[in-house]
Amino acid sequence: MAEKTSAFRRVAGKLAVEAEPGLTNSQLMLTNHDLKPVEPARRQWGAWNFVGFWVADSFNINTWMISSSMIVGGLSWWQSWLCVWIGYAISGCFICLTGRIGATYHIGFPVVSRSSFGIWGSLWPVLNRAAMACIWYGVQAYIGGHCVYLMIRAIWKSWDRDTIPNTFSENSGTTTADYASFFIFWLCSLPAIWFPVHKIRHLFTVKAYFVPAAGIAFLIWAVVRAGGVGPIIRQPAKKQGSDLAWEFVKGVMSSIANFATLVVNDPDFSRFAVKPRDALWSQLFTIPIGFAVTSFIGIIVSSSSTIIYGGEPIWDPLVLLERFIDDGGSAQRFGVFVIAAAFSLAQLGTNIAANSVSAGTDMTALLPRWLNIRRGGYVCAAVGLAMCPYNLLTSSNQFTTYLSAYSVFLSSIAGVMISDYYFVRRGYLEVKELYDARPSGPYYFNYGVHWRAYVAYVAGILINVVGFAGAVGTKVPIGATYVYNLNFFCGFGVSAGMYWALCKLSPIPAVSDKWMEVGDEIEDLRLAYDTDSQQSASQLGDCEVVDGGQPAKDVTKMV
Repeated sequence: MAEKTSAFRRVAGKLAVEAEPGLTNSQLMLTNHDLKPVEPARRQWGAWNFVGFWVADSFNINTWMISSSMIVGGLSWWQSWLCVWIGYAISGCFICLTGRIGATYHIGFPVVSRSSFGIWGSLWPVLNRAAMACIWYGVQAYIGGHCVYLMIRAIWKSWDRDTIPNTFSENSGTTTADYASFFIFWLCSLPAIWFPVHKIRHLFTVKAYFVPAAGIAFLIWAVVRAGGVGPIIRQPAKKQGSDLAWEFVKGVMSSIANFATLVVNDPDFSRFAVKPRDALWSQLFTIPIGFAVTSFIGIIVSSSSTIIYGGEPIWDPLVLLERFIDDGGSAQRFGVFVIAAAFSLAQLGTNIAANSVSAGTDMTALLPRWLNIRRGGYVCAAVGLAMCPYNLLTSSNQFTTYLSAYSVFLSSIAGVMISDYYFVRRGYLEVKELYDARPSGPYYFNYGVHWRAYVAYVAGILINVVGFAGAVGTKVPIGATYVYNLNFFCGFGVSAGMYWALCKLSPIPAVSDKWMEVGDEIEDLRLAYDTDSQQSASQLGDCEVVDGGQPAKDVTKMV
């Protein structure tokens, strides 16, 4: 028995990831190399890297579908595009709010959430985000598989889901050809997960050049086939009055909902910024411009499909490309191959940025002793394959609506985080204490859980929960539907306001009475407990003191 225990310990020791020496057992459950504050050598993301990142991320099929679906919902092309501009401009503001925390203190979302939800209470938001990232990884990979299907079929038209013997059931949501294409995309994506976050910026740079060029080529192709933009822009809106107004609101909110996950986990990328301002203007302007350009292409191409083929607009660009293969010659099939290859790269980049890295970072917080971002990314990929994402994309399954509506839960998390940093703590964080599991730590609260954050989090969910039920098929009052149409704002506003009010009524430690970001003053990034820290603190002289009795500036030098 002793030999088995010893062997288990040896295996566990070999599987353990890199960690700073001198950490206690409780600290080893809170940090590793990928969770600790990013040291200067790894802060390699400049402003243009963030521009390339968002330009690359904006050109993806999901963004295209969201904007095109507004046309299907009854809006005209210019109304749909206005929704996009408003929605993504608002999203850019939220991104910059959460991204500044990471860019200033160089910590990711799992660590940032500890200041508001507590050392151990942060595990629920982290688990929440990790689970969604794994699910979305599978769904996005399956869409990428559709791109691969088009690439293969553009070369061999015999690669047809309708003629290849199908080993899946009719109601499974996939066919043998589709699943094989999905598996090829999934397999080819695995090498990209290997690279560390501060180096994958080069993937987004390549994507930022290649994918937009292919998207513009698709736009020109569709407009030429439709006989110019004239017939496209003359198509009026299909709804009027209040129905049109609410459809417009839903269009804006769908754009924001597309960003709900990235709003929460933007610190996972912004922590690699060279300077905080590198993650500010570059994101604030690139997000609405990049996504507006992509959406404009999607809107015009979707509208052109009505002119080309008649009937309802085709809101899925991959379905439209399939139609181009069916009615075109070899030159047309070559064009489809190039565009589908670009879309495959787009899906790869989006899956890495929004899902793989996010899930990997979150999983490091769940099991930091044995998981790093790379291992977590591969776990995410395995879950994405095992969950059979095609089951979620069947027309009879409403789970895709549930996935989109999940912004209700993420908006409450974002509300608590932003309220905690900007309105309660006023930019002040004691970074070393975010890795401290001792009950005396300022972020330990009650048994490591911050009850004020959870009350605010639940309140932000409750205001939307009835409307959420309606979104997944349950009959609810029309008033709840109207509230739910503003779901992100309602969830964010209620949770942020409730958290601020509770912290005013029942003050928390380690806050400042004025704006004070001290990230630039952190010189020593070691996290091991300093046995002389109490003596050092007692020797500090005339330094500014924040609520909770902690000396603000000199304490950070011990981090």
